[in-house]
Amino acid sequence: MTDDAEQPPLRFGVLGCADIAVRRTIPAILATPTARLVALASRTPGKAEHYAAHFGETAACDYHDLLRRDDIDAVYVPLPTGLHAEWIESALAAGKHVLAEKPLTTSHPETLALTAMATRLGLTLQENLTAARHRLHATVSELVAAGEIGELRGIEACFGIPPRPATDVRYASDLGGGALLDVGVYPLYAATRFLGAGLTVVGASQKTDPARGVDVAGHALLSSPSGLAAHVTFGFEHAYRCSYQLWGSEGVLSVDRAYTPPPAFSPVIRLARGDRGREVVVPAEDQFMTTISEFVAQARGSQIQRYGETDFLEQARLVDHVRDRARVMAIEGRT
Repeated sequence: MTDDAEQPPLRFGVLGCADIAVRRTIPAILATPTARLVALASRTPGKAEHYAAHFGETAACDYHDLLRRDDIDAVYVPLPTGLHAEWIESALAAGKHVLAEKPLTTSHPETLALTAMATRLGLTLQENLTAARHRLHATVSELVAAGEIGELRGIEACFGIPPRPATDVRYASDLGGGALLDVGVYPLYAATRFLGAGLTVVGASQKTDPARGVDVAGHALLSSPSGLAAHVTFGFEHAYRCSYQLWGSEGVLSVDRAYTPPPAFSPVIRLARGDRGREVVVPAEDQFMTTISEFVAQARGSQIQRYGETDFLEQARLVDHVRDRARVMAIEGRT
C-alpha cells in the first residue's frame, strides 16, 4: 500500500461558502499536507470569487461546473442541511468523494440511501462531525475504562446556544433548520460514544416556533440495551453551554466546551471521587485538520476512519427517533 506522503494531495472543491467553511474547514484543508483546495462555488458568484481570491484559489461558475471538473477528487459540502442530500448525490454521481457538514441529511432513510450509493461506487462519504475526532473523547473513554469513576451509570449531555438573528438559516424550515439537527446531534453523539449503539428513545419533547416551523429546544431520555440512561438537552434559547457529564458508581467525570474547542484550546476533564478531585488536561488539537487527514486517508483506502458510516447511520436513526417520539409544544407569542 502506498504511503499517503508519497501521493499527490487529494484535490478538493467546495460547494458553498458557509461560515463554518470559511472559518474552519477551508483553513484546515489548506493546512493539511495531504489535501489541496482547487476551487470554490457559491449560489452567489460574487461570493465565490471573493473567497477564492481570499484563499488564493479559483471560483467555479456554479455547483454543476465544479462537479464537472477533472482536477477535483473530492467535494466538501457546507450547504444548509436541507440541501445536502441533493448535492451529495450529485457529487457521488460525478465520481467525487464527499465530506458533508453534519448532519449528513435530514433523515435516516436519506442517509442510508446515500451511504449505499457511495459504497456501490467505491467512494468515501463522511460526515463532518469534527467533535468525534478530537482526542478528548478517547481520553474520557480510557479514564472510564480504567475505573476512574467506577462503573458507568449514565450520562447527561447538552448543547445550547443563544437565539440567532431572525434571518439565520437555522430558522429556515425548508432548508433543514431546527435545533435538533443543528446542535442536538452533539449530545446525541456523546450518548452513543459512551453508551454504545442500539440506544432507545424512552421519551422526548421539543419546543417549536410556529411562525418559523422549526424546533428551537428539546430534551430526550435514551436507554441502552443494558438499561443505562442518557439525558440530552439542546436548543437555541439558552445561555451557551457545551458539555457532558458521566456519572459512575464511585465518581463523576465532567467536560466543558466538549464539542467545539478552538484549535489552540486544551480541554480539561474534571474527575470527582468522594472528597477528592483532579483534572486531566488534553493537548490542544485542530479537530478539523484531524477530520481532513482522516478523510483523505479513507478516500485513498489507506485507513479505516474512526468515525465511520455505521456511526453516522446510528446518529441519523436516533435523530429520527427523537423527532418521532417527541411531545411537541408550540411557543406562544413568537413572531
